[in-house]
Amino acid sequence: MTTLNPAPDNEVTYTEFLQDVEAGKVDSITFDNTTARIEGEFTGGETFKTTGLPEWPEDDLAILRANDVEITPETPTGNFFLSLIPLFLPFMIVIGFFWWMARRQQSQMGGIMSIGRSKAKTYTTERPGTTFSDVAGYAAVKQEVTEVIDFLKDPGQFSEIGARIPKGVLLVGPPGTGKTLIARAVAGEAGVPFLSVTGSDFMEMFVGVGASRVRDLFNEARKLGRAIIFVDEIDSIGRKRGAGLGGGHDEREQTLNQMLAEMDGFEATEGIVMMAATNRPDILDPALLRPGRFDRQVVVPLPELEDRKEILGVHIKHKKMAEDVDIDVIARGTPGMSGADLANLVNEAALFAVRNGDTRVQAQHFEMARDRVLMGVKRDSMVLSAAEREAVAYHETGHALCAALLPNADPLHKVTIIPSGMALGVTMQLPEEDRHIYRRDYIEDRLVVMLGGRMAEELVFDMTSTGASDDLMKATETAQKMVKEWGMSEKVGPMAWGGGGQVFLGDSMMNSQEFSDETARVIDEETQRILLAMEDRCRDLLTKNRNALDLVARNLLEMETIDGAEVNRLIGIANEPGPGTPSTGDSASGAVPVVAPLE
Repeated sequence: MTTLNPAPDNEVTYTEFLQDVEAGKVDSITFDNTTARIEGEFTGGETFKTTGLPEWPEDDLAILRANDVEITPETPTGNFFLSLIPLFLPFMIVIGFFWWMARRQQSQMGGIMSIGRSKAKTYTTERPGTTFSDVAGYAAVKQEVTEVIDFLKDPGQFSEIGARIPKGVLLVGPPGTGKTLIARAVAGEAGVPFLSVTGSDFMEMFVGVGASRVRDLFNEARKLGRAIIFVDEIDSIGRKRGAGLGGGHDEREQTLNQMLAEMDGFEATEGIVMMAATNRPDILDPALLRPGRFDRQVVVPLPELEDRKEILGVHIKHKKMAEDVDIDVIARGTPGMSGADLANLVNEAALFAVRNGDTRVQAQHFEMARDRVLMGVKRDSMVLSAAEREAVAYHETGHALCAALLPNADPLHKVTIIPSGMALGVTMQLPEEDRHIYRRDYIEDRLVVMLGGRMAEELVFDMTSTGASDDLMKATETAQKMVKEWGMSEKVGPMAWGGGGQVFLGDSMMNSQEFSDETARVIDEETQRILLAMEDRCRDLLTKNRNALDLVARNLLEMETIDGAEVNRLIGIANEPGPGTPSTGDSASGAVPVVAPLE
């Protein structure tokens, strides 16, 4: 039988050790006073080990003495330096704590000392740059900034003739039109470093930090030689000075003052051009826009039809498209969309294709994406009662009939009673071309379309509901603009007052009302007169086409979504002379498919 822990060959028990001593076999032993460990030697020369008791019993010592065993006691001493560790450990911890605190304060001081450094991102010529080939459309804008590119490439040709290149170029346009992309393309075409910073990067809680960062930004640009400084959203620091209550000596104004001084401090021949972007040029300080600073304003508008085609071509380049996708149709159906909106539209169409399990993006996916962008997400989970559903159907049919029958209204694209976004139903119109000037007859027909839903409810149910609240707000706002801004009221005459309020609290408190109380009363009366006149037009139109109103509403209740072509077909059927109006089933049998791009 084997033991689990066999003892070493020379290990004996304490009892065996005493027996060997009594037998005269042990010659000498060495005893460790600390561990009670015994190492000894037999008379024959062999060694052994055992463990004794912490204190020798007197009887055992007597046995050792009686047998002439030589006893050598030992007390081992520890390492001197190791024995000092417990004494010095508290002092070492305290010293380490103070060292860590000193390092932390040093890093914080370094951060404070560098807080005035510019946060601009520098894009050098070694990095892949953006060029005009990456900017689709906007040929006129590219032509405007070509002089800046030519100057940065070869400033000598301008100095020979005595021409001075603009120090600053301000890109003005709605959000999402690609102002930042155009600025980067200018730097890429010129082959010079591009320092990009936003207006909010200059602002900090410490006084003077903004001005310090402006100085550091221009110093960094001077070290690069020829360079472009681009400040995005410059309106955050370039607002009109002195607009705050009490005159103001705030950090933003000091930052703006430093920027004005720096722009005056460098010559155009230094090769530094400053570009900035904003969608609010009306609130910028006049000193920032004077000649010698931002000499030139380049308007980056919403893309036109041809520009939208090119932008869509760029975004669908790397996506798998089906053969039925027509860029011309998509571009015509997206008026007023910016480049960012078009990029989002293409991405939404691709997401719909993946969701439907298709391998390519089809035309119907673009239609669904446009509905999502313009109308919102369909809320299939919302359940309307039969009465509410009928009221929504007649409401949307009223809008649709006015849009289809009025000669100056935008063409009707589709009408649906499926809840989307915040609306219970939507009537969509799509213009055939981009509009830049709105005629009075177009605006009046647009007001009639806005009031069509409310008037349809009144004619059919002899009552109105809260469903027309948004329509009434938009119609009232449009009528007020006709009177106050566009001079379309004979009683008010050719007078105009700005529709937007003052941007700053100080300006609004210091400026008085632009017109008298009597004029305000006249404006209200004219606004009411216009709305009531358009309501009468709408009532007459729907009353004359009551058969069409009922027919389209019944089809809309059955199909939930009808496109513009089907609405026009149903109107034609309702207006046909005959013994009676066709039944709902007959009219719905030849319905055009719901989703179809506007041709």
